Amino acid sequence: MEMWSLWLFLISFLIVSVTTWIYWWRNPSCNGRLPPGSMGLPLIGETFNFLVTSKSIDIHPFIKERMERYGPLFKTSLAGRSVVVSSDPDFNYFVLQQEDKLVELYYMDTFAKLVHKENVNEGGYLHKYLKRVLLSCIGPECLKEKLLSQSEEIINHELHEWTKQSEVEVKAQSAAMTHGFISKILMGCELENSEENLSEYFCSFLQRLLTFPLYIPGTDFYRCIKKQQKVLTLISQLLEERRKSYSQGCNNGDFLGQLVEGMGKEAFLTPEFVSNVIFGLLAATIDTISSAVTLAIKCVLDDPSALQQLTEEHEEILKKREGTNLGLSWEEYKSMTFTHYIR
Repeated sequence: MEMWSLWLFLISFLIVSVTTWIYWWRNPSCNGRLPPGSMGLPLIGETFNFLVTSKSIDIHPFIKERMERYGPLFKTSLAGRSVVVSSDPDFNYFVLQQEDKLVELYYMDTFAKLVHKENVNEGGYLHKYLKRVLLSCIGPECLKEKLLSQSEEIINHELHEWTKQSEVEVKAQSAAMTHGFISKILMGCELENSEENLSEYFCSFLQRLLTFPLYIPGTDFYRCIKKQQKVLTLISQLLEERRKSYSQGCNNGDFLGQLVEGMGKEAFLTPEFVSNVIFGLLAATIDTISSAVTLAIKCVLDDPSALQQLTEEHEEILKKREGTNLGLSWEEYKSMTFTHYIR
């Protein structure tokens, strides 16, 4: 009888504990009022629904379904983290404007490990420092003085190469072009590996990284991390070469050069951190720019009136030029009102 009572007590305690845990999981505590939404299954949350791929160029089904159900602001749980997702432009703008005021930058655990625990509280300073250095390389003044002519030269060369091919895979070719251009901006040279197509790897990196994080041989996530380590090794080798050059008084002032210069002044600028920053920028820019170029070309080709207006705008610019061999000027770039609208 006593044994049955003990078992009954243990089972009851287990049921109450699990029920309480599930309740707190579905209703997380918050100092304010959380938006509507669903936390999904315990621990897993709605991760699997989020990872479902979509071939549509519309808003991802995961976001779209919840926008229709809960509105532009909703709560959910992804990869074991409770998050609030916003698709409201005004709210997003407000959040960005309140950085270091009402809003504090948050970095995932992997980033905290990357910059070491003692630097986590410097997150706002890290962001500002990297933003300042990056804008010195790709900001409006740099775009006006150097990048506009450089990008035109690369694009013209690439388009000329496309005319020699019977067919062109726009996403892959755009990724290769972007890889070469961005690499030279960040590091002064193109990152190359004779064994792999790095532009293709960077293009698929973010997609593979969003697979379920199982670090087990054979999974996409495992292969993604292994390739990441190889690329980081290449970047680390280049960084070491640049540090040696800097010690000998040579610095070309690009993004990597400025980080190398700051390594003796800022404690968080470790070789590991700098390599990961370069890797992250390459992965983010190559994938987003090549995707944007591909979608822009598709949408323009699907809309004859847009293609006609775009053609007329550029032909008008060419007619006003004094010489046919002149490159794109800053004034011409600013006058491309319809082109900027498409972009």
